[in-house]
Amino acid sequence: MRKLINTIFIMTLMAAPVLAAEQFNSTSGFDAISPASPFNPSPVNTIALPVKKATLTHNSIHNQYVYAFDRFMQSNVKAAYRDFKVLIETMNNNDYAYMQMAEKMADIGLFNLSDLASSKIDDKSISDYLIEDIKMYYYPSKKLKTDDEIYLGEVFSNIIYNDQSREATLELVKNTTLMSESDYANYIAALGYLKSNDFADASIYIDKAIKMNPQNLNYKKLKAEILSQGKKPQNALKMVDYIKAQKLYSTDFTRKVSSLEQYVLYKSKKNYSEKMYHLGCYYYYENEPAKAIRSLQSALSTKKKLNKDVYAILSRVYFDSKDYEKAQDSALKAHKLDSNNVTALLVLGDLSFRTSDYKNALKYYKNAENNDKSTSIIPIKIALTYEQLNKEKKAFEIYEKVLKTYNDCYIAYYKTALKDKSKEIAYLKKAVAINMNFKDAWIDLGRTALEQENFIDAKKYLSIAKYIDENDFRYYYYQGLLAKKQGLDGIPYFKKSVSLNPNFQPAKEELNI
Repeated sequence: MRKLINTIFIMTLMAAPVLAAEQFNSTSGFDAISPASPFNPSPVNTIALPVKKATLTHNSIHNQYVYAFDRFMQSNVKAAYRDFKVLIETMNNNDYAYMQMAEKMADIGLFNLSDLASSKIDDKSISDYLIEDIKMYYYPSKKLKTDDEIYLGEVFSNIIYNDQSREATLELVKNTTLMSESDYANYIAALGYLKSNDFADASIYIDKAIKMNPQNLNYKKLKAEILSQGKKPQNALKMVDYIKAQKLYSTDFTRKVSSLEQYVLYKSKKNYSEKMYHLGCYYYYENEPAKAIRSLQSALSTKKKLNKDVYAILSRVYFDSKDYEKAQDSALKAHKLDSNNVTALLVLGDLSFRTSDYKNALKYYKNAENNDKSTSIIPIKIALTYEQLNKEKKAFEIYEKVLKTYNDCYIAYYKTALKDKSKEIAYLKKAVAINMNFKDAWIDLGRTALEQENFIDAKKYLSIAKYIDENDFRYYYYQGLLAKKQGLDGIPYFKKSVSLNPNFQPAKEELNI
């Protein structure tokens, strides 16, 4: 069984949680910032009342979140606050949902609700990395009163969603008591002035916020965005370098930093093709593939030096979008222009891996490693390929080496967990602590709970895996085993598993096929 689960493991190293990103306009003074998006990027029409007890399904938590978030966007923040609070307090206990809510509440400045969601997390070993990142990235130096949070939420909403940035900001700065006591209030004022294209005042207030709270990375992010609008946008890169030097463990926050870096590079470049290249990279990190492709295609020029990088990132976007023919075409173009281009080599390796051409995949990955030894992604891909070539000893030597060098590589923790029973549960939890959307680890946590006949945890872990991807055949197989162990009918689950993957032998055996 372990061997089979290893074989079906899907390489998704560059995936990122979906966040909405507004269309950039290179002629505008400020490109709008996108706050937290609802749980699912595709809104549904049915809205559940927030007083109903929520379970971890798209039609419950998501709908109730959208209901409250819609109120927040309309600047009805007091009602939204109440709805969010009811949702957090009434939804079925689930650490994944609480982690999601903790991050999203902090992202829109409702820190007391973020604390409430965090306090309800049962297994701190799963959430510690994320909660630390949330606090380092977002939290003000002093706890805000609920009324002040709601008021600042209204100002934030009017700035971002209601085209009232100047009016809302001027009203806020008149509140001298709040402005003198709250670094977050100064951040909101800076955001408002930036949205109004008043870069001088934006700089004054963000500097005040940073002086009051030097540890807050979101303030430094805004400072970088303000600098990027000035006459010397390259100065913003120094702020980006500072943020990059801080240790953020969770994949969502490392993605935020990569996204910011590309945004600042986009603003700092003068050449149109270079600007469009970095804009395309920005959209890639924001998981906006269509916009990324359009920007990157606009970046293609007569300068072959730039085109190799454009074709390379285009190949990555196409590959992640499952357009494998275009991915190969773009990767080969990049490789022809520069045979040492790491991104192109990795995509060519991924394409070979996908078609089970593991020898060629290994060749491409090793060539990439020869040109870049600064990342854990390449050795992980090499190790995964060695596993497919039945060279497990080599593979796990690499995983062990990676873990000694990088303590934020969730793939290495996951693969080691499957190999070493003594570290299994601890390392599976490490994997989801770093990447809470990594469904493979949630599924295997469900499996380990089943093996221990801990049905409550098994159900909890499997429900998270289903929330992330309701079409994963492994979920239905283990859900069938759970039902069977509890004396219930598991046949429908096994049938669903086989319908999703007709070659999945364990489910077929349960059906006597």
